[in-house]
Amino acid sequence: MIRVIRFCVEIGLLVLFVVLPGCTQEGQKQAELNVYAAISLTDALTEIGTAFTAENQVNIYYNFAASTTLQRQLEKGATADVFISASPRQVVALETNGLLEAESRKDLLTNRLVLVSDESARISMETLTNLAIPEISRIAIGHPNIVPAGTYAKEALTHFGLWETLQSKFVFGTDVRATLAYVTAGNADVAIVYKTDTTLTRRIKVLYQLPPEAYTPIVYPAVVMNGSPHKQLARRFIAYLHSMESGEVFEKHGFTFLVLK
Repeated sequence: MIRVIRFCVEIGLLVLFVVLPGCTQEGQKQAELNVYAAISLTDALTEIGTAFTAENQVNIYYNFAASTTLQRQLEKGATADVFISASPRQVVALETNGLLEAESRKDLLTNRLVLVSDESARISMETLTNLAIPEISRIAIGHPNIVPAGTYAKEALTHFGLWETLQSKFVFGTDVRATLAYVTAGNADVAIVYKTDTTLTRRIKVLYQLPPEAYTPIVYPAVVMNGSPHKQLARRFIAYLHSMESGEVFEKHGFTFLVLK
C-alpha cells in the first residue's frame, strides 16, 4: 500500500513539473504592435512585418487606409503605436493636437505621381493637357480632402491650369488603391496614382510621369503615437524600417528609400 501511494505521489509530481511550464508559456502574452499606415504601403509593410515578427516575436496588426482617414481615427481616440502617413500634413495635424511622441518623426520614403490607363487602351499622353480631349471622359483621382495622392494630383493639375477645366471628368477614389481600381474595372479611362501602384498589376500601363516640380514632394513620415502602450517597441519597429534590409524591400516595391539615397 505504501509503495502504491509513493508511486502515485511520484507520478503526481512528474505531471506537475510537466504541466506547469506549459501553462506558464501559454499564459505569457506575446507582444503586440498596432501600426496605422497609408494604404500604398500595404504590400511592402506586410513583407517587412513578417521579417520583424520572426526576429522579435511580435504580433503586428496593421490598419491600412487613406492617411487622412487614419488621422481622423487617431484624433477620435483610436489606439495605435505607430503611424506612417503618405504625407507630412497628417503628421503635423496630429502633432499640433499633442498626439505624437516628441521628436519621434522619421522620414522613410518618397514616391512619384504617374498617369495610367488600362493596358489595352489606345491612349497616348505627351502632356497633361491631353486630358482635355473628348476621348477621355473619366479621370480617376483620390479625393483631395481625404487621399494624399489626390491632394498631390490636384496640385499638379492646378499647376498646369487644368483643375477647373477637368471638373466634369473626375471620378474620386476613397484611397489610392480604389482610384487605381476604377481603371482596372473599366470605370475610368485614366487615373493619377503613385508610381508604386503600377507594380500591383500588369493590367495597366504608365502613360505619363508627372513632373515632380508640379506638386509637393511626396514624403512618408513614420511617428510614434503619444498614447502608445509600447513606445519602446514602436521605436524599435521604426528603426527597423530604416534598416538596409527594409530599404531593399521598399525599393523592390517602387519606393525611393531615403536612407539609401
